[in-house]
Amino acid sequence: MDLKQTKFEISEGIAIVTLNRPERMNAFTPVMGQELMDIFAEADQDDSVRAVVVTGAGKAFCAGADLTTGEATFDSTMTEGRKISIAEHRDRGGKVALAIFNCRKPVIGAINGHAVGVGITMTLPMDIRIVAADAKIGFVFARRGVVPEACSSWFLPRIVGIARATELIYTGRVFRAEEQASSGLFNYVLPREEVLPKALTIAGEIAMQTSAVSVALSKALLWHGLTEKDPQSVHLIDSRCFHWCGRQKDAHEGIMSFLEKRSPDFKLSPTKDMPDFYPWWKEPKVN
Repeated sequence: MDLKQTKFEISEGIAIVTLNRPERMNAFTPVMGQELMDIFAEADQDDSVRAVVVTGAGKAFCAGADLTTGEATFDSTMTEGRKISIAEHRDRGGKVALAIFNCRKPVIGAINGHAVGVGITMTLPMDIRIVAADAKIGFVFARRGVVPEACSSWFLPRIVGIARATELIYTGRVFRAEEQASSGLFNYVLPREEVLPKALTIAGEIAMQTSAVSVALSKALLWHGLTEKDPQSVHLIDSRCFHWCGRQKDAHEGIMSFLEKRSPDFKLSPTKDMPDFYPWWKEPKVN
């Protein structure tokens, strides 16, 4: 990929994605959005990638949308040189969020500095968020005359609860990450210099110690279980997945590596070896 505003590197099963506009505090642009969509599509299909870590170049993670185009920044009447209607418009931040959500690999946000607007909403579909304690965070949309995007009205209440989500969204308040350390928004709130190492440690644990197919199925069970109507319906899906997994060579290897006190050598591939009932949820129609 010819990347201009991001970096994508793979080492020892870990893909590191870096938002790379440090001179603009990694402010989000259409180019960056498209590159992120391409990167996550690639990571999803690349069996050498076991986990993805996303961070920012320089002192910020992402300062939000690039506002240098002035008052028309959020006016999407003209997109890619043509006039589009309300019915046609698809929020670019939302497309990035869906690309992250649809990636079968675990995604870890290493939020190394300020994350505002789309800079924080793009992290909500990530599976784990690790943040610098002094980072400024803000869901500032109401203070800019717009509304939350990047599917955040779906993700945020599920992460922090509806009462906390309404306060964060309605006020548009900017706060230090450490103020929300107990909210569930972040898994870890750490000194800035510890953020990326912690993310890489967790990613390494996933890459070296777990079955790729087990993790991909677990990710689907957790996220799509949020929309199931009751525990019974989840039980039926759990049972199918567990029954299928128990007959596969990764389950045999997991047991034998434990009994033989050695590291596992899992072989199944999320791109080739998923069960025939995957995906079990109804894929939404996109138009």
